Amino acid sequence: MRTLKTSLPLKVLNVVGLIIMVAIFAMPFIWMISTSLKTLGETMVFPPKWIPDELIWENFVSAWNSGPFLQYFINSVLVSVGILIFQFITVIPAAYAFARYEFRFKNMLFSLVMVTMMIPAQLIFLPVFLNLSDWGLLDTLWGLILPFATSAFGIFMLRQTFKQVPEELLEAARLDNSTDFKIMMKIMVPMAKPTLITLGLFNFITHWNDYFWPLVMTTSEKARTLPVGIAQLRQVDGGVAWNILMAGNVILVIPILIIFFFAQRHIIRAFTYTGVK
Repeated sequence: MRTLKTSLPLKVLNVVGLIIMVAIFAMPFIWMISTSLKTLGETMVFPPKWIPDELIWENFVSAWNSGPFLQYFINSVLVSVGILIFQFITVIPAAYAFARYEFRFKNMLFSLVMVTMMIPAQLIFLPVFLNLSDWGLLDTLWGLILPFATSAFGIFMLRQTFKQVPEELLEAARLDNSTDFKIMMKIMVPMAKPTLITLGLFNFITHWNDYFWPLVMTTSEKARTLPVGIAQLRQVDGGVAWNILMAGNVILVIPILIIFFFAQRHIIRAFTYTGVK
């Protein structure tokens, strides 16, 4: 009885804590959606109104028609997917080598890869920019993709997953005359599917929402992405049309929410089953 009495308050505190955490994370999204459906006058009311008197769906049409948003959307998709493809091409073999091969200076090289995770992006931004300028890649999609063609965090996370594959399974494949490439693609990659999906989602969200690098690298609408395009909604008739701006942000967030909805099961498996160490 004493255990039941003491556990009940703890359960209540846990539930209350979870509700508070959900409210903290969800309120900005709820406010964004609410504002995107208001008139401009309702966005200026104090105290703020959470529920609009009338849902103004035309705000989304106005946001979409305020510029070449279809071009921005296509550019964002091409850049985000292009980065994922290049990262998978470079990260999977590197992680496999660090996890399963023994070679000279292996630990030192892996340490160097980890060190790159601690270098601030602002520190290397100027040299990268100058190199891309010399190569004629300014204001191009390639200039937005190539600087992120690999990922130290992806190599680390995937290496941890590959190290957990039983060695006996790989020995059996080698006895069957399987090459390392076949082992990597037919055994390692399928077993690391949750980790790969998690890495893909994290990278997609990061580069889908990236504002700084596309702003620096692009000078025309042909290569601009959605975050840069939405930032241009801030000025309408000399002021900030918060309802239009929030409608643009909802358009930006919807693809991420859809992808997360379908990938959340794999994300949970990646962090509970594979065990990042």
